[in-house]
Amino acid sequence: MQRPIAWAHVTALRARDRLLSPGGQGTVEYVALILLVALVMAGVVAALKGFRTGQGKDLGDAIIGKIKDAVRKVQF
Repeated sequence: MQRPIAWAHVTALRARDRLLSPGGQGTVEYVALILLVALVMAGVVAALKGFRTGQGKDLGDAIIGKIKDAVRKVQF
């Protein structure tokens, strides 16, 4: 009776270690940082497009152009 219980306990511990291992944590944090930067940039673009001068629109278009260029360079 002790062997099946010990096997179940070891299996549960291994599963817990795999779930809690920090191996994928860096990727999650990196993606969150990229999303945060993109959100801030989108807010800046949205805020500058409300101005009546052409400067805000030009800046917004320049930022959007740089983002599109960076996305096009990404290779999978």
